[in-house]
Amino acid sequence: MDAAPAVLDQDGLAALVEALVADGRTVVGPTVRDGAVVLAELTSADALPYGWGVELEAGRYRLVPRADGAAFAHSAGPQSWKNFLHPARELLWSADRTPEGDVSFTAHEAEAPSYAFLGVRPCDLRAIAIQDRVLTGGRYEDGGYGERRRRALLIAAECTEPGATCFCVSTGGGPAADPGYDLALTEVVDEEGHRFLVRVGSAEGARLLDQVPSRPADMVTESTARGAVDAARERMGRSLPPVDLRDLMGASLDAERWDDVAERCLTCGNCTMVCPTCFCTTTEEVTDLTGDHTERWQRWDSCFDLDFSYLHGGSVRQSSRSRYRQWLTHKLSTWYDQFGTSGCVGCGRCIAWCPAGIDITEEVADLETERGTESD
Repeated sequence: MDAAPAVLDQDGLAALVEALVADGRTVVGPTVRDGAVVLAELTSADALPYGWGVELEAGRYRLVPRADGAAFAHSAGPQSWKNFLHPARELLWSADRTPEGDVSFTAHEAEAPSYAFLGVRPCDLRAIAIQDRVLTGGRYEDGGYGERRRRALLIAAECTEPGATCFCVSTGGGPAADPGYDLALTEVVDEEGHRFLVRVGSAEGARLLDQVPSRPADMVTESTARGAVDAARERMGRSLPPVDLRDLMGASLDAERWDDVAERCLTCGNCTMVCPTCFCTTTEEVTDLTGDHTERWQRWDSCFDLDFSYLHGGSVRQSSRSRYRQWLTHKLSTWYDQFGTSGCVGCGRCIAWCPAGIDITEEVADLETERGTESD
């Protein structure tokens, strides 16, 4: 879009949420709940986590107060937008037996919500683009995901405060929003006040911005916003080694490092649950007590589940070593073979929310070190 950047103050952001609600959209954004910044439905901008940041480390997440009152100065929390676009459990169809003994099938086609996602991080924006390719870009589209995605409006929030577990720059991304958003916000808090630089990415975004009070962007706000995003790029908490990860993972299938991580990994699947790109599902059938009604549900599954690779006679990947290796090599290497891209956007959720504190960047670095030692 060629629209010039604009500036919203806090009242303008509040008006933006009001306009989205008035349009009949379900607004989802960050808010503080149960000791974390979570994603939930918002009816007002007052629910945003003003004045809250987070401290992150491997296996550690803590809310911390901020003196500047910023709304988007926090790193990725335990949820991603996958929870809404690709829900953990979804009804596919039901079947009923009539008194005459016939069976009728009914496909479940619930109307998709008209979502407005407020505060989509650049890493999550890239994750949505990846899931678009996985779930709608192939021969068989996930119809439920596709409909929810087509109806969703994305308002990005660029990062100015990367967390200690963030490593998006080393995955080819960064704290600036890539194309794909409808509106992009960059928060600025300085002696000039609390405001948001707004860039328009679509006609729908332009229409929405026209409905709320804003002013043309001034040079100070633009310069400060761009400087904060550029500075964030230099303050990533972690990074993957600058090597060809596809080659590294393919050459490391027999590495001893897998035994080390297997001793620590609980195979709980937390990393796949919080990952914004993991997409694996299974199906289950449930019936009522009469046996005359049954339903098929799709639910998330994980390659850390022992039954995930079950074939007649047993599971293919029975050890925690083989299951962790499958997850990491698929994410960083063979994902390219399937979808033409890496499956990792560097959000750091798998590090922060691993109860054993396993750090994906550390594991990859040690695999590279082991490979170098063997080649000497």
